[in-house]
Amino acid sequence: MAQVGSSAGTEQSGIARAAGIIALGNVASRVLGLARVQIIAYLFGASGMVSAFMVASTVPTMIYDLLIGGMLSAALVPVFSQVAEQEGRPALWALFSRVASLVAALLAALVLVIELLAPQLAWLLGGGFEPELQAALARMLRIIAPAVFFFGLSGVVTGLLYALRRFTYPAFGAAVFNLGILIAAPLLAGRLDAFSLAIGVLLGSVLQLAIQLPDLRGARLRFHLDLRHPALRRILSLYVPIALGVVVSNLQIAIDRRLASSTGENSIAWMANATTLFQLPHGLVAVAISLAVLPTLSRFSARGDEESFRSTLGQGLRLVLALIVPATVGLLVLGQPIISLLFEHGKFTAHDTFWTSWALRYYLVGLIFAGIDWPLNYAFYARQDTLTPALVGVLSVVVYLAVALALLAPLGMLGLVLADSAKHFSHALTMLYLTRRRVGGLGHLGLGTAAGKALLAAGAMAGGILLALAGVNQLWPGGGLGSRLLAVALPGALGVLLFLGAARLLKLQELMYLGGLLRSRLPGRRFD
Repeated sequence: MAQVGSSAGTEQSGIARAAGIIALGNVASRVLGLARVQIIAYLFGASGMVSAFMVASTVPTMIYDLLIGGMLSAALVPVFSQVAEQEGRPALWALFSRVASLVAALLAALVLVIELLAPQLAWLLGGGFEPELQAALARMLRIIAPAVFFFGLSGVVTGLLYALRRFTYPAFGAAVFNLGILIAAPLLAGRLDAFSLAIGVLLGSVLQLAIQLPDLRGARLRFHLDLRHPALRRILSLYVPIALGVVVSNLQIAIDRRLASSTGENSIAWMANATTLFQLPHGLVAVAISLAVLPTLSRFSARGDEESFRSTLGQGLRLVLALIVPATVGLLVLGQPIISLLFEHGKFTAHDTFWTSWALRYYLVGLIFAGIDWPLNYAFYARQDTLTPALVGVLSVVVYLAVALALLAPLGMLGLVLADSAKHFSHALTMLYLTRRRVGGLGHLGLGTAAGKALLAAGAMAGGILLALAGVNQLWPGGGLGSRLLAVALPGALGVLLFLGAARLLKLQELMYLGGLLRSRLPGRRFD
């Protein structure tokens, strides 16, 4: 593994532990999210009231994504980290008070607007509903509206805690949110029908904020509106390109859906199911590691410590490569059995499994590039440059459109999936080029060595999985649930063992280091 600077070396265990904590939080959120979907289906089925709830629940999500979600990683964490590093905790508390006060005031006004205009919003969002269902939607909007306030404040608190490198409570915030519906729906469904789901969203938003408050101990906070504060102005200026990126990203999603709808009525469902599997390793690996390195990168940038900045970025990229490469190869060879096990029930047929599997394979072409792209983006965020990633994002959407239109006629749905992979490819390579120009050469960071060793180990894993899969299919033929479970569990377990063994023989340092952390059971939760 490449040598790291002394400052960055002291951060290595903290970054890996933080990534592990964030990944565990993502797993918990996905498990509880699945339970949430199941409890809604069990209690209410696929009724019109559930449709009204789904529409109402998108309002706080859209507002959070636009106002807070992008700002969290791109502006709040870098600026909070810089202030903490250069000016100390009192200045950090003062800045946080101003940011939280501004967000609270804006969101309180927005909540009031939603409460007053709920019938009009219900007509705008659910104009196709019958009048009774529109009235129910308006009532749900009024119940859910205060969640906008709590989600927003929760996001600001998360930014502060990440900057302080306190990861545990924020990492499990989304999981705790899902508990809101899991608590409220069973208790209140008998009296309130699907309105209990709206109460669950509100309860979950409160819980998501509340779970983080214990980590604010020692903070001296007060309500203070001051738009003249230079750090607050810097946060707002960093947010503008991010807002542009969010708009462009949503536009690309809308175009993708529109083009996919022209390739067959099942295409969007196949692509959505494949995307779910694509996002699992991406979220558990790339997103978790990027969030873990962001505060450290921001502090090194604030110090002007370029060598430690490069070394920390290199560590993050090597960790991503060591994990995303085997995840990609594993999904390539086990994708169809996994899809069959997870989805092939009821009206989801073997035909659906076949096409979802092909969509997944074409998505996986871009997974490694999507994985390394996140730390590269966050390296620019840490240097308080949000414009460059946003402009590269616009360029990658242009690449997507060009490839999609070229491949739509000959390949149909799969052409759109390949276009998405081309988007990730172009974005990652452009960011890699710009990172080398901005940060300096990356050749000494050992990225090629880590990628090569991970590919060799993943190749051994793939061979073992294919042999085991052939054996399982021969010994336990048929399409029953038991045989499908064995077709995933046995080859998957063998593949993991083979990969770990090959990685050990090849001395893939990142995997060996992570193994040591797992053996120590991730002790502690503070990383500063």
